[in-house]
Amino acid sequence: MLILVTGMIIFLGIHSVRIVAEPVRDRMIARLGEGRYKGAYSVLSLIGIMLVGYGYGQAKIGGLPLWDPPGGLRHLALVLVPVAFVLVTAAYVPTGHIKAAVRHPMVLGIALWALGHLLANGTAADVVLFGGFLAWAIVDYINALGRTGAAARPVAKGYGGDIAAVIVGLVLSAIFIGGLHEWLFGVAPVA
Repeated sequence: MLILVTGMIIFLGIHSVRIVAEPVRDRMIARLGEGRYKGAYSVLSLIGIMLVGYGYGQAKIGGLPLWDPPGGLRHLALVLVPVAFVLVTAAYVPTGHIKAAVRHPMVLGIALWALGHLLANGTAADVVLFGGFLAWAIVDYINALGRTGAAARPVAKGYGGDIAAVIVGLVLSAIFIGGLHEWLFGVAPVA
């Protein structure tokens, strides 16, 4: 569990600098330059996510069960996670009504992904991983809304971005549910 917690601290820590210390972040960018700052940020993120993945796998082996989620919660995850895929995709396509409405679709998508997985899994490792990401996403979303303010609300540029987000998000969900999740993580979302 120590490796998982260490990875979470590194990964979510580096992703929280803007939340807790934006002036420090700005000074680091000014001192290092944007390219070197992003390079260091990327390396730390990669180290963190690798530790999270390895640590989670190790913590699941003989992991401490906290509860046995009822089947209904697992079914709810099958609704929340595809919506999360659509939201994350909406962050990377031209601004549509989805992005304009939620303003930070990536962070909201991570929150729904984490909530869905937290509801469907009941070990201590699941609580650390998915609970940690859910708590971070909630704090980051609230912070981002306050940081950008109403004046920075994106304006929808038609429905093209929305259509792309829905299609790509649902296709990626189908690929994950159809076998990629089991291949990557050893767990089939639909048994």
